[in-house]
Amino acid sequence: MNLRHLRTFVAIAEAGGVARAAAGLNMTQPTASRQVHALEAELEVPLFDRIGRRVRLTSQGEDLLRRSRRLLSEADMLGEQARALKSGQIGVLRLGATTQWIESVLADFLPQYRLRHPGVEVRPLEDGGVRLLGRLERGDVHLTITTERDGRFNSRLLYPVYLLAVLPKNHRLSRRTVLEVAELADEPLLLLGPGFGSREWFYSACQVAHIRPRVFFDSVAPHTLIALAAGGYGIAVVPATVLLPRGRIRALPLAHRGVPIGRWQTAAWHPQRFLAPYAECFIEELAAYTQHDYPNRNVTRRTPRLPRGKER
Repeated sequence: MNLRHLRTFVAIAEAGGVARAAAGLNMTQPTASRQVHALEAELEVPLFDRIGRRVRLTSQGEDLLRRSRRLLSEADMLGEQARALKSGQIGVLRLGATTQWIESVLADFLPQYRLRHPGVEVRPLEDGGVRLLGRLERGDVHLTITTERDGRFNSRLLYPVYLLAVLPKNHRLSRRTVLEVAELADEPLLLLGPGFGSREWFYSACQVAHIRPRVFFDSVAPHTLIALAAGGYGIAVVPATVLLPRGRIRALPLAHRGVPIGRWQTAAWHPQRFLAPYAECFIEELAAYTQHDYPNRNVTRRTPRLPRGKER
């Protein structure tokens, strides 16, 4: 079976059309169509229903799409393993991470890493914290940076991520060192939307503290919440991975009965897939870097340490 034909099939399925997929593959539309027709002829099953200029997967096509992704991922891994065995210094590292982590950590760490490892191309893939684990399972990325713990994957602890309350400097609670979650019971709150891990941490803490949060506004953009907090619209609840602006706001770690709320940031990888030497080196250097420098360390340096948990 021709892997190029499989790649074209996957690209068309994900793009929802031949023209868009062909442009992404740097090939002509007729070439892409011929490759899919050749694949259908080889398998003797229709993979797409053609509806005008759009295509829709048949049931056979949906099954083949899942299998093709796995096969292509393994083929990529095989090629990368061969290159790693040859030199150990050249390759591509696909790294899954959240927008906030890319902004607050990778943007500063990556230039230094590139100077030491010019042959390693780090390709960030941005997604939500929970969805990143699915990316890792499918083989879309070699490593993912996440606060989510999952027994399917190996992990390396990096640094603690505390949950922060962001409020105006003139707020009555702003002089605290640590803010108890129960003190937010009657406050208008600005929260990240459903699907954000830190929102789930906060709701779990509220449940334990027997309070019902008053949500004034939620957003997928943490800096929007911080701007509203600075304007006096409420208290923003964000993870410490978010870069905080200087000026009218104060950030306080949240706790429940003195125990801080948060998770450990980890680097995670699939134990059943090959991890190139340069990926292992990336993990070690990232762990060394974040041991001394991680987002908002100055805000949380006096906060009790989060339990480390176990590495796998």
